[in-house]
Amino acid sequence: MMSKGKKFFMYAFLTIFSLLSIFPLYYMLCAATNKSIDVIAGKLIPGTYLIENYKSLIANQNLGLALWNSFRNSFILTILCLLVCSIAGYGFEIYHDKGKDAVFTVLLTAMMIPFAAVMIPMFRMFSTLNMVNTMAAFMLPSISTPFMIMMFRQASRSFPHDIIEAARIDGLSELAIFFRMFFPTMRSTYAAAMTIVFMNAWNNYLWPKVILMTNESITMPMLVANLLGGYTVDYGMLMLGVFICTIPTAIVFFCLQKSFAEGITGAVK
Repeated sequence: MMSKGKKFFMYAFLTIFSLLSIFPLYYMLCAATNKSIDVIAGKLIPGTYLIENYKSLIANQNLGLALWNSFRNSFILTILCLLVCSIAGYGFEIYHDKGKDAVFTVLLTAMMIPFAAVMIPMFRMFSTLNMVNTMAAFMLPSISTPFMIMMFRQASRSFPHDIIEAARIDGLSELAIFFRMFFPTMRSTYAAAMTIVFMNAWNNYLWPKVILMTNESITMPMLVANLLGGYTVDYGMLMLGVFICTIPTAIVFFCLQKSFAEGITGAVK
């Protein structure tokens, strides 16, 4: 049994670091409700300037268009990425071929290459194909990622192969086995993958900034970056924009946090 003294210090330690973890979120909420001058002064009490900051944000930026573009791009990219990467990971584990390990090694090696190293060649390629300012150019580099394929391959290792053989004997096609048996079994893995892909797609800034050059293609991270432009920065309005940009990913994570933990640890129900 743990002594009372050890319990006290343990809970005190956890409490202190929990408060330190949530302090940036609290500071952001306070800053979003205060004037810029109060934010600069370090005011840590919620204010009454939220409506004015929202009106300023609407007046200076096209918030509705940015939210729509981010939701649309993130939703479509998440669906396509989950479909492609889950099929690829399932195929790498279930089907046997002499060259699959070599191909998978190449995929894992690609994880070591930073995106900045391939950004310019990709832009030139899409420019040659006249695909600049298109959703296809924005989504294609992220539809299939080595990490997601590896994640689904690891999850496929816990999928019973005997069930697959029995389904084949019963006459089920390979696609039917995948969608009717593998897909429902790996719900926690799909939830974890969906959380990661959606958050990455929503927060993606560098590639959309490069490939999407029109004002009609603005996303939330691009809108927040625009708030830093100019000679003066309204920090209250900026923090309100950051808060609005944070809400969707926070909702997705909190709704799927249990399935996310199960999927990351490889649990299968």
